[in-house]
Amino acid sequence: MKRWILPETSSLLVHLLSSELAIDPLLATALAQRGVCSSLEANRFFEPTLEDLHSPFLMKDMQTAVERLDLAIQKGQRILLYGDYDVDGTASVAMMYAFLKPFYPNIDYYLPDRDKEGYGVSINGIEYAKNSTCELIIAMDCGIKANKAVDLANSYGIDFIICDHHLPEGALPNAVANLDPKRSDCHYPFKELSGCGIAFKLAQAYAYYHDTPVQELESLLDFVALSIACDIVPIVGENRTLAHFGLKKLNFEPRLGIWALINRSRRSYPLNISDLVFGLGPLINSAGRIADAREAVQLLLSSDRTSALDAATRLVERNKTRQEVDFAAVTSARIQAKHQIEECNPASIVLFNPEWHKGIIGITASRISEEFHKPTVILTESEGVAVGSARSVPGFDLYAALQSCDHLFCSFGGHAYAAGMQMPIENIPSFSSKFETFVNESITEVAKQPILEVIGEITFDQINTPFWNTLKRFAPFGPLNMTPVFVAKGVVDTGKSKRMENNHVKMCLKQGKRVFNAIGFGLADQFESCKNRPFDLAFSIREEQWRGENYLSLVVKDLH
Repeated sequence: MKRWILPETSSLLVHLLSSELAIDPLLATALAQRGVCSSLEANRFFEPTLEDLHSPFLMKDMQTAVERLDLAIQKGQRILLYGDYDVDGTASVAMMYAFLKPFYPNIDYYLPDRDKEGYGVSINGIEYAKNSTCELIIAMDCGIKANKAVDLANSYGIDFIICDHHLPEGALPNAVANLDPKRSDCHYPFKELSGCGIAFKLAQAYAYYHDTPVQELESLLDFVALSIACDIVPIVGENRTLAHFGLKKLNFEPRLGIWALINRSRRSYPLNISDLVFGLGPLINSAGRIADAREAVQLLLSSDRTSALDAATRLVERNKTRQEVDFAAVTSARIQAKHQIEECNPASIVLFNPEWHKGIIGITASRISEEFHKPTVILTESEGVAVGSARSVPGFDLYAALQSCDHLFCSFGGHAYAAGMQMPIENIPSFSSKFETFVNESITEVAKQPILEVIGEITFDQINTPFWNTLKRFAPFGPLNMTPVFVAKGVVDTGKSKRMENNHVKMCLKQGKRVFNAIGFGLADQFESCKNRPFDLAFSIREEQWRGENYLSLVVKDLH
């Protein structure tokens, strides 16, 4: 059970927005909670335009990056596109390849092997660039800490342009350009771009440099939307604009590779952010987790319908394998976590099992952290060292906790809610102890309890077509712009509800004379304890289709 909280909003502002926009006060409240303070801002929120994007030249080193890229093209130098093996990295490589290839063919791409090379710019990647006679590397979604690799490349006469969104530490690499809004000396107005988003800003800057309108780059935004969704970056500001237009491309003019993924994942149009996170993203990720991330790039760049469908089918099969491995690891981790909690109820969870697959520890960390609502680190063994993935809970700075343990790591990186690390296996007990001490001493009571932010109370009678038509304009939904959650009180079960597998429940709920179908994921046990008397419901609203007819249903988040 979660604590429902209603963020404070100005009643005067809510009244102003409601009257000027002619919308339900609850929807005006949702706008106010998102920082919208006028009808003009509301209209920009509901109707983003590409003109809303900031000039890419506001980013530190952008002018230098564009001039170096232009020089490479003028001189016919071979360019290597280097990306991480997750969705953000593969989307970045595919996006930049799709941008450059039509007018400059002398390019190649490289993605590291997760098991053999690990995250970031690898020495193997530099040697590949040298042997391929590359003179410029564009690193995307990685590189801001790759000082040694960049120095090695420089010794070979290879220049670097880095497009990264991770937090730098210490001295920046000796690259021609370090494009990263999180640099302390970078005054770019929006700090939360994905790695692919920063690569897009480089493409945008190069286009401006040659007087190309930004609208001509709109076809690349499907890649950016994929990265925004799957890297779980805030969908506000520029990310909201980029995701908005990227989803339009995905839904109305999908490129062959993405069309094949949609086909094989059995997703239906129109796709939303959740479809990318839970449908397409895992398929793309499965290449790097189980096999070779280049398979995903090749698929995204497909120009042949048959080969695209074949490649998408292979990724579906790889993802099934990944899911089997994932299920085994999560089950094992859940048992260990329950044992820890029963034994001493720690503030954090740190688990190690050398048998867990390196490619799925991030997923496992997310599941355990969410289920037990504690900062979680999942560790396994790879090539003689412990590699780990960490996930936090809302309101707790995971990165600060890991910084307190940095003397125990071979390397680590990430941000407040997700991170990765490597350490000698013998350091695990010390790390576990120090991490637990930091979490226990610094986590707040509020952060310890799961919370659910709600917009306010609504009756079933208020949920109608005009209400929905305004509500769906709040999309695309994601971090800092989550799907609005409403509260309905005195709801009763009609008796037609049905328990499903994995503790899910299909509900048929009534308030007054209105009846709605609903789904509650993982809430079957909680529902059983409530269903024989009136209860309060926290839920979001969605539109479904059945036999060609659209109807509204509820997604239950919690029951009191």
